[in-house]
Amino acid sequence: MSLLSALVPLLRVYYIGFLVILHQLRRRLHLRCPSASVFPRQDGKVAIVTGGAKGIGYQTVKHLARLGMHVIIVEFSYCDLTSMKSIRQFVQRFRAKNCPLHVLVNNAGVMLVPERKTEDGFEEHFGLNYLGHFLLTNLLLDVLKQSGTHSHKARIVTVSSATHYVGKLHLNDLQSRCSYSPHGAYAQSKLALVLFTYQLQHLLTANGSHVTANVVDPGVVNTDLYKHVCWVVKVVKWMTAWLLFKTPEEGASTTIYAAVSPEMEGAGGCYLYNEERTKSVDIAYDEELQRRLWTESCKMVGITHGSIRVP
Repeated sequence: MSLLSALVPLLRVYYIGFLVILHQLRRRLHLRCPSASVFPRQDGKVAIVTGGAKGIGYQTVKHLARLGMHVIIVEFSYCDLTSMKSIRQFVQRFRAKNCPLHVLVNNAGVMLVPERKTEDGFEEHFGLNYLGHFLLTNLLLDVLKQSGTHSHKARIVTVSSATHYVGKLHLNDLQSRCSYSPHGAYAQSKLALVLFTYQLQHLLTANGSHVTANVVDPGVVNTDLYKHVCWVVKVVKWMTAWLLFKTPEEGASTTIYAAVSPEMEGAGGCYLYNEERTKSVDIAYDEELQRRLWTESCKMVGITHGSIRVP
């Protein structure tokens, strides 16, 4: 791998991160003490949150539970759901309970890990951040469809990031085998999540399903995701995170908004940042690219278009 091919993705990711941090700082100084959103009770509803044991996921779980939801935490970790087989087993166990599912939050993820593979042989960013959620969502679609109604649709919320703006989707090398860059692989996985959400919403709308799919950007958040960055970045983060980074609770706010806000009832195919609808990168709206990624993803996880059964 050439130095340039490794340097370009790195610079792109840190550039977009720098812009987001500046925006967060301006917003924090302007708002001073931003008021927390108040959402209606969700008693009797069921949610699944991946990666809900810590960070943004934990704050999401905690807030949904406070609203009265029954929340099931799914951990995408080395000892749990890193394999497609384990994901299928989890869904089988969940479906056997015959309970509804009103909200699915695809939150779990890794960032800037060294080159390594999941149990199924997928590059870890693409396999864990994207493919695992692609499969989980598709396997739970029937339950979500049955749980949603005309007035209260079931919701799928997927957590991406601003790095999708600088991501490059390499359909001929989704596993980054030709030249691996942790920054490029991470950004690609986050772009894939946006493309997936838009295509999913298109399919749901076309078939009249009472389910909506949206994608959220939490911002730059002070979590454990930075364990693989270089020591210089770790030192800078340690010194400045209190001012420049969002807290996990602040980072979870848009996810929670997408999951329960009355303002999002019936709204799908949106990219949300700071609880507002925002434009994603232009390439994410390419419907042909969305379809091609969807088709390739189905092949990779071993499902067919027919097995998805969106009505």
